[in-house]
Amino acid sequence: MTKILYSTIIVLILLAGAGIISSCKKNFLDKKPSTNLVVPSSLEDFQALLDNDNVMRETPELGELSTDDYYLPNVFWQGLDAKEQNAYIWAKDLYGGQGNVDDWNLPYQQVFYANVVLEGLPKLTADSGGDAQGWKALKGAALFIRAYAFYNLAQVFAPVFDKNISAADDKLGIPLRLHSDINLVSVRSTVKDTYAQILSDLNAASGLLPVAIPTANRNRPSKPAALAMLARVYLSMGNYGQAGIYADSCLNFYNKLIDYNILSPLSPFPFSRTNLETMYQSRLLTSSQVLVALAVPDCIVDSILYRSYAANDLRSTVFYTTNPVTGLSNIKGSYNGQLYPFSGLATDEVYLIRAECAARAGNIPSALNDLDTLLVNRWKKGSFVPVTASDGAAALDSVLLERRKELAFRGVRWTDLRRLNKEGAGDTLIRKLNGQTYQLLPNGPRYVLSIPPDVLRLSGIPDNP
Repeated sequence: MTKILYSTIIVLILLAGAGIISSCKKNFLDKKPSTNLVVPSSLEDFQALLDNDNVMRETPELGELSTDDYYLPNVFWQGLDAKEQNAYIWAKDLYGGQGNVDDWNLPYQQVFYANVVLEGLPKLTADSGGDAQGWKALKGAALFIRAYAFYNLAQVFAPVFDKNISAADDKLGIPLRLHSDINLVSVRSTVKDTYAQILSDLNAASGLLPVAIPTANRNRPSKPAALAMLARVYLSMGNYGQAGIYADSCLNFYNKLIDYNILSPLSPFPFSRTNLETMYQSRLLTSSQVLVALAVPDCIVDSILYRSYAANDLRSTVFYTTNPVTGLSNIKGSYNGQLYPFSGLATDEVYLIRAECAARAGNIPSALNDLDTLLVNRWKKGSFVPVTASDGAAALDSVLLERRKELAFRGVRWTDLRRLNKEGAGDTLIRKLNGQTYQLLPNGPRYVLSIPPDVLRLSGIPDNP
């Protein structure tokens, strides 16, 4: 992000008393009203900054908008803003000239706040009045949040990681802002450097964060969440050996699953924000006009996806509701207990990562055991029949099918399409709108979305092809 764009973030911080930081438990910006900007100076200040859900827990929606898990009627589509219209049809001109794009700005705002914490903590004594663990946890949280933001940006604005490409031929990744100084000029790193930084931050975070998941504050990262994120990152890189190792490590610390039989299938919000499976809370952008549970009946679940759930699979009624007028399916409230879809980290995803990696390694019993452990908690009690597979390929197919069904509208489908197509899946996405057909070809350039026009104009960094 450029100096000018980071200046915009500073303006937002200066105006925080009216909004952005108002949700913080302790508003350090109000301490000295005569000062333009009061720098956080205690563990409580830094914690309040990282607890700011209005900024810190939002993730890009552009990838999810571009997937094949839903469709929109023409009349509804016409009423959307340019970004959401064009993401739906994979248009070359994604933004229609509009700037100030939350998919880019909010993750970099998260990076800025994380850098403020990382630079401020060393100025405190390491024990901070006897709270050495609190100091370590805050440093780990800031590293986690920075890695989380970088990763989410890379899924939208950078190409898929390619372990076989040489350093000389590596493509452009994202700008890696590692300091809060707004005067530093941003440049785009390579894809490999982008992922190296993400992994470095997460590995450091995993050694600092507490093992216990904060039951009442699942918007705060923990060691299991860092391990789960490492598993997610390595999976997206196609490094299935490491993804399996980190998934296993995560589940050794935390492996709880929800029995969907205890949920109310009629409830519009079946899950609480502090549900057992969630290790880290985040959500897709709350500025979305499309991906909003129950409030947007014209966001219709893809019929092939919906029909893939068996009759006794409780997910068909827990995840979705049927519109009584149209008979079509819409999304319900997910793991954050809110209108906007959950995009955080939960144990169900980690079981599926470990199962996929086991299947790819030819360990069929382990892969099927993880699938069975998950699915017995998803089916009507007494009706589940264990999954069988004749070989590794069949086991992998079963895992990938359940992955799509379990993690629909969770912000991971776009990444899955990118990595699986790179491995030869050959999925062509098709939209039909107002008599016209649109296609997104496997491995096409539009699997890497363009950078917002105001960022290009102000920074001079190159756009994606």
